[in-house]
Amino acid sequence: MSDFRTSQNQAHPNKTNTLLTGIILLLILFVSIQIWFLYGALNNALEDNFYFALTTFVGSFVLAIVSFWLLRYLPDPIRTQARQKPRRKPNEGLTDRDIF
Repeated sequence: MSDFRTSQNQAHPNKTNTLLTGIILLLILFVSIQIWFLYGALNNALEDNFYFALTTFVGSFVLAIVSFWLLRYLPDPIRTQARQKPRRKPNEGLTDRDIF
């Protein structure tokens, strides 16, 4: 039985790019809402409206938790086949001058 990560790694790169774009857009939306919450909380905190500030803190905290959870679904980078360097023997090509 496969899990989400192995299926995601075997998916076509276009599907991976679509998933990555969707996650990035959601994260940008969440950060924008958190900035809006911060602006509202600071304005209402100056007017001694503590309950609104507390509500926006809780909302921002929930959005932060969801954002961190969403990072779990970011795809692994697409890796190309690494070029294999020719292996050489440990002392091949070394002279006495290199060793001492």
